[in-house]
Amino acid sequence: MEERLRRQRWLYLGWKTEAGSWKQVASCKLPIASCSPKTIKHNKLYTMKKIAIIGGSGLENPEILQNAKRKTLKTPYGDPSSDFICGTIGQVEVVILSRHGRGHTIPPTQVNNRANLFAIKQLECSHILATTACGSLRENIGRGDLAIPDQFIDFTRHRELTFFKEFEPNVPKHTPMADPFDNYLRNKLISAGRELGLTIHPNGCILTIEGPRFSTRAESRMFRIWGGDLINMSTAPECMLANELGIPYASVAMATDFDSWKEEENPVSWDEIIKVFGQNIHNVINLLLKAIPTI
Repeated sequence: MEERLRRQRWLYLGWKTEAGSWKQVASCKLPIASCSPKTIKHNKLYTMKKIAIIGGSGLENPEILQNAKRKTLKTPYGDPSSDFICGTIGQVEVVILSRHGRGHTIPPTQVNNRANLFAIKQLECSHILATTACGSLRENIGRGDLAIPDQFIDFTRHRELTFFKEFEPNVPKHTPMADPFDNYLRNKLISAGRELGLTIHPNGCILTIEGPRFSTRAESRMFRIWGGDLINMSTAPECMLANELGIPYASVAMATDFDSWKEEENPVSWDEIIKVFGQNIHNVINLLLKAIPTI
């Protein structure tokens, strides 16, 4: 509880408007009392929980939420990937964003992660739960299994990785990233999965590649040597940006294939991903419905 309250008290970014456009005037992680109201505008102390779900196929059904409505936002970084479906699960406010757009039209490199995360900030969300299909780099993580990663490796090359394009004089912003996934959220997801009787792996290192192509066999074997357990195209820089904003972030990863390291298996294909994901998406939805009211 103390850790949650501590995180809720910290300021993430300061913004103001000048001549009708947005400008970053301060980027700090300081107690609100330490920030000057003359320069910091639109600050929000999170006292109510409001969950953002970042996902895609299977999560776009508004029937997941009660009293669902759609909301479109603009940000200083452009448009988010989709509008937001806003509603409730139990007594908790929830918003859902489609990472790759409605109909999965946005390739991984072109996802506007900064707009997505900043829009979630604009909606005053207190926590982020991301869902992702991924490849398994380990024999013991089978197709359809769920995993709750605790580490990531960023192997992307062409993405906007930070909100901090420049620093205030003598105030560099180097965001700690030793433990990028929020343990409070992770434990809630793990507990809910176990209560539901799901096959859920309580940790793992997820490696994000640039895409949209899949890995060569040599790359896939190299990622295993590096310590990767899972592989996808979405966790970085999404998780990094959430940490910069100070919003607790956790991910539910569903293994759909064995990438290309396992030579006795067919290498990953989009058709296989869609098939396995479709067969198991109900487990992800049930996990979220179970965990969110406990957060």
